[in-house]
Amino acid sequence: NGVPMSRTTRGVFVALSTVLVLGVASIFPMLARGDAWLSAKWGSPFWLLLLPLVPWIIYRMTLGADARVPRLMVSTVATFYRGPRGFRTKLRDLPGILRGAGLVLALVALARPENVLRGQDADERGIDIVIALDLSGSMRALMDAKDAPDEKLVQKRRLTRLETAKQVILDFVARRKTDRIGVVVFGKSAYILSPPTLDKSLLAGLVEKMELELIDGNGTAIGDALGTSVARLRRSPARTKTVILLTDGDSNSGSIAPEYAAHLAQTQGVRVYTVQIGNGDDVEVQDGNDLFGNPHFVKMHFPVNPELLKKIAHDTGAQAFVANDKRSLEESMHKILDALEKTRFEAQAATMEDLFPFVLLPGVLLFAIEALVRLVIVRRFP
Repeated sequence: NGVPMSRTTRGVFVALSTVLVLGVASIFPMLARGDAWLSAKWGSPFWLLLLPLVPWIIYRMTLGADARVPRLMVSTVATFYRGPRGFRTKLRDLPGILRGAGLVLALVALARPENVLRGQDADERGIDIVIALDLSGSMRALMDAKDAPDEKLVQKRRLTRLETAKQVILDFVARRKTDRIGVVVFGKSAYILSPPTLDKSLLAGLVEKMELELIDGNGTAIGDALGTSVARLRRSPARTKTVILLTDGDSNSGSIAPEYAAHLAQTQGVRVYTVQIGNGDDVEVQDGNDLFGNPHFVKMHFPVNPELLKKIAHDTGAQAFVANDKRSLEESMHKILDALEKTRFEAQAATMEDLFPFVLLPGVLLFAIEALVRLVIVRRFP
């Protein structure tokens, strides 16, 4: 029946057999998810610290089991010489091999390997945009309402420049589903209302709440607004970064000169599209109500600086627009969109796919085979 293996040879055989079984059991998870295992994230990696215990468990179930087998002192072994010595005795280490490989797979499953799945929007083509909106006092001037369908309604409730701009911005945001959009508001100083985001519902809610009293409107800090917008885009991964500057006044406040802010935009590869609201003519501003409760309007003049806005747009490789009413403001925004090129960006949102079922299934199967082998092939008595 052959010469029994030495303990060293048997130990090497057990180790190689365990690696072989583990390799065969790993075929299924590798075929199911392939390269996903190379970039897998681990939800509970501390379970992997138990892997060094697996060789000890395999030893206890194979070579170490011999020391725990009951022995009987007899005067002769002739009775046992004719005992079972077939192939079953050569498979006595198989349960330990199967359990060792199964334990490795079980520990990997407990470590919760996860595959990062990008959402559909994350791989679409888009751009990063910051809208810089003027909230200075001049934005309370009335926008030309000649496009309204009801002239009586026009006289009773005419929209200000800010209200009109908010409507156009909300429409703009709703149309750009794959673009990250942020908003900066400015008056005497500039403030970040929202960084570039894909959460359009949150952005729309913030835009709807914008009011002239939100910040100090006693000034128009175009340079600060542009500098703040460029700072928000400085670390953007998008290939195309854009600022849309909407203002109806001349720069007369702030700590950053508009020309220097335009230089910063140019060095960061940010295009600045400027939209001048109004042409500098006298405009109507509501000044309370009369005795009958009807709104009372007065004529006021707010200076503009179209040359500055044109220079900013030209220096950054963009365009300048002038909007005197809601329709022309909408057209300006649509032209800006047409001029923008598309680029890829990686969305912050991502979904995770659990990979542990792909290793848990072969692990459980190995445990089941071990139980079957113990029950049918290598039963021990006592």
